[in-house]
Amino acid sequence: MTDWMRRYPDALMGFLGALLVTAGSYGLSDVPRNDSTLADLGLEPMTYGHGKTLSGFAFWTGAALMVLAWVRIGREPQRMSLRATMGTIGAWTVPLMVAVPTFSRDVYAYLGQATVLMEGFDPYTDGPAHHPGPIVDSMAQIWAPTTSPYSPGFMLLLRGIVGITGDNVFAGIFLIRVALLPGLLLTMWAVPRIAAHFGASRRLGLWLVLVNPMLLIHLVGGPHLELLMMGFLAAGVALVLQGRHLPGLLTLGLAISVKITAGIAIPFVVWIWLDHLRKRRLADPDRTGPAITWRDRAGVFAATAAVPAAVFGAFTLILGLGVGWLNGLSYASRIINPFTIPIFIGHIVTYVAAPWTIWNLQEVLVVTRAIGSVALAIILVWLWWRSRHDERSAMAGMAWAMLALLLLEPSTLPWYYTWVACVVVAFTLPMWVRQIVVGVSTFYLIVFQPDDSILFYKPLETLMALAFATLAAVSLRRRDPLRLRRFGSLLIHG
Repeated sequence: MTDWMRRYPDALMGFLGALLVTAGSYGLSDVPRNDSTLADLGLEPMTYGHGKTLSGFAFWTGAALMVLAWVRIGREPQRMSLRATMGTIGAWTVPLMVAVPTFSRDVYAYLGQATVLMEGFDPYTDGPAHHPGPIVDSMAQIWAPTTSPYSPGFMLLLRGIVGITGDNVFAGIFLIRVALLPGLLLTMWAVPRIAAHFGASRRLGLWLVLVNPMLLIHLVGGPHLELLMMGFLAAGVALVLQGRHLPGLLTLGLAISVKITAGIAIPFVVWIWLDHLRKRRLADPDRTGPAITWRDRAGVFAATAAVPAAVFGAFTLILGLGVGWLNGLSYASRIINPFTIPIFIGHIVTYVAAPWTIWNLQEVLVVTRAIGSVALAIILVWLWWRSRHDERSAMAGMAWAMLALLLLEPSTLPWYYTWVACVVVAFTLPMWVRQIVVGVSTFYLIVFQPDDSILFYKPLETLMALAFATLAAVSLRRRDPLRLRRFGSLLIHG
């Protein structure tokens, strides 16, 4: 550990930042309601007065240190070995395992929906409000009466956790984090393999996905099921690329059993598998006839659809609640932030029309979201068909499809970017794209607040977030964008 700290000071800086983020979360994040754990630990003074002020200072200092360390590592990722990069991810993760849920209260909703399931209700028709208590009190109350949108595999996992922890909120949060950790480990295994398969940098891939403070804090400090979904998604894609198509599809079936969004990747497996089959046939000197027949295509199509569906269907049968999760998907429209194109356009339309008429934003969003959904469907089909040439074009199509989903679906939240991040590592991103990633990640890290509020509608705070995000992005290319060293030299030498 001492040698690691000496050789990689940036990794140590980020670790200290993660410690401060965790410490600050006990006063700045949304702590469980009607729970005596903080009082029992003597930490309740951190939630008000000077204690809350100190918590805020610790949290944001820690976040700044993590971003600074991330930028410095990303500037020259080759200076840190792959093993050291993985060690850095592990070291930054450990403190976040015991943080108060940060930037979101979704984990309380997980526990609430699992609790009503344990109590004999159907979480796909009955909301967490059916079982009042500290878990429901801790949730964002807009979700208390709503039903679960989560896939059956994840609901089974949650039911097992709540069966152990009951109404103990802190214990439930910790066990959920432990249950999601395989997603982190699978991602650490898969991302380097996806990158290496296409000749991209393994270390840069891990830097993009898991050293990224915005994603790491949200996924672990949140915590969010996307961590487990991302692990299965990345591992499934890696297995398919290695030519292990059926194990890869089984793993992708696990991914959609955690969250159905992972299914966007599955159609692109068809082209990867057919490309592998074509190359193998062409390499055979005794081959006669076409490399790919219509029977090959039909078989690959059928297997690609059937294997993940069978996995998902098995979890559905075990849970015994049918496809009720479809009901919960509709509640995503309650999330309104301007980070998808339909919602952004809806805001612009209502602002532009304001001098002449008053249009209710909700009514405008019905139209813009409908247009966005149609556009998304067309784009996904077009990307899929355009990606049919080889495995590289299929991976590119998969990445663009994930990005299109993020930008055109009814709502998007920061941790959703894991969907595209774990796929785009297949490509060597130019510096300007990496700068955009740093800028967007830093901006999201600031405008989404630790207590689940959002600063975007406050002009001054939004401008400050944009300024810090721009500084972080520029710093990836330039070591001293503000010329502070020159200013310090002038002060010293006159």
